[in-house]
Amino acid sequence: MSLDLSLSFDSLARVDGSARFGFGQYPQFLTSISGPIEVRLAAEQPSQTTIEVFVRPLTNVPGTESKAASTILKEIIQTQVIMEANPRTLVQFVVQALVPMSSSKFSDELMAAMINSCTLSLLNAGSVPMRGVICAVLVGQVSSAEDEAAYIVQPTEAQASRMDAGGCFAFLFSNSSSGSLESSCVWTNWRSLRQRSSGSAVEKGLVSGREVARDAAREVWERMKSLVEERETPKSSSLKISAKTVKPKKMDVEKEDDDDAKMEI
Repeated sequence: MSLDLSLSFDSLARVDGSARFGFGQYPQFLTSISGPIEVRLAAEQPSQTTIEVFVRPLTNVPGTESKAASTILKEIIQTQVIMEANPRTLVQFVVQALVPMSSSKFSDELMAAMINSCTLSLLNAGSVPMRGVICAVLVGQVSSAEDEAAYIVQPTEAQASRMDAGGCFAFLFSNSSSGSLESSCVWTNWRSLRQRSSGSAVEKGLVSGREVARDAAREVWERMKSLVEERETPKSSSLKISAKTVKPKKMDVEKEDDDDAKMEI
């Protein structure tokens, strides 16, 4: 399985880090992070960091959908950041949509892209301690003619119209004490899209869909890791300096005639 991803580090001015992420050929969101910075007295917390997330749509002012997405992102980021590391400070995220976020288009795919763009901005900044790296993907469940469920990662619009259940999964990836990579699901909104689905069927689909999403999220994590390695690895110069030393040429100094050097008295 290979996901079609668009991810890159950005270089916005007056912020500590910024990044773009999207599922597909083009990025869907540009996220910037500022912090730790001074926090307002009313929002200051004596024992932990204050997190603020603002989601800005492509056009118009933020509405109900943007505010709901901000609340979800804040909860997810709080599980990723070590909140006790910088008390009485503020870490602020601004998530700018690069695609329309209308009610029909706003989907779990956009939520997964926002989560991943926030993670990339944290990695680019490097100023906020993290417990791990959170990666998110969308998984949909489609029933076949044999009544067997198939799970699709990042389904198309045609496939999404036939889904029986689906949702976004966010996983926290971190290294254990033994050095192996561990992953835990920190958030999901898996739900049934059919009215007649039983509770046991929804629960079974949740377990199976979560494992499919875990493998896909690991691929997103690997792409993020490669992007960080590319940034940290200096580009090797293609120019080779010759080891041979060039001896300086001796300059012949012409001796002036004695008659010209002498002064007549």
